[in-house]
Amino acid sequence: MAGDERQTILLVPGLDGTALLFYRQIPLLDRRFRVETHPLPNDPDCTMDSLVEDLHTWSDEQGLEKFLLCGESFGGALSMSFALAHPERLLGIVIVNSFPAIRPRWKVHLAPRLLRLIPWGAMQIVRRFTRHRLHSPHASREDLDVFLEKTRAIGRDGYIRRLEILQSYDIRDRLGELEVPALFLAGDHDKLVPSVREARFMAERVPQATLKILEGYGHICLIDHDLDLLEFVGPWLDGLSAG
Repeated sequence: MAGDERQTILLVPGLDGTALLFYRQIPLLDRRFRVETHPLPNDPDCTMDSLVEDLHTWSDEQGLEKFLLCGESFGGALSMSFALAHPERLLGIVIVNSFPAIRPRWKVHLAPRLLRLIPWGAMQIVRRFTRHRLHSPHASREDLDVFLEKTRAIGRDGYIRRLEILQSYDIRDRLGELEVPALFLAGDHDKLVPSVREARFMAERVPQATLKILEGYGHICLIDHDLDLLEFVGPWLDGLSAG
């Protein structure tokens, strides 16, 4: 909004790419921040480098000089890649249920091939049957219904391409180069990614890192009715300011 002097937090989505799954966190974060979201293009030819530069160009166009970057899963990978390329633009990064590389690799080599064989309309059925791997154990029926409704907007080409990008994505050897403060949040019931293990791995190598475990939460946790991201981000940012 015009004249909004609050710090900006920019939310980057995971594989869904739509940014629609931030619907619950946006009004919560708005209590303190100017909240922006950055949907990812449904582009079959994009690369991690092109996504980083798209984000850089878009933030320039929005007049964002310095901001907090928050990415979930694939969005966390993109956020860390952005921080490596443009640290001068950031107040810090918040990385939710993400990773410096996908291990083992066969998962992201097999998934795009399988998805090309499945009619895209059938993905809603797949999401219903895999919800135990995707969501928190206590996710409400409303949470799950809204998730299915909003994921209808996911584009096939971009989704598959983002999986292909992860086939070669690996910043494990560059974690020590991350100059900006980083808050790693990891759900201890994540059955899709070993988020706690990956967050510990990253936090041990990133110079200005803080790790918080999201107890009782799964991979897609930001839609959960009882998770308030501001309760983690606010105190962490206050601590940085005090320091």
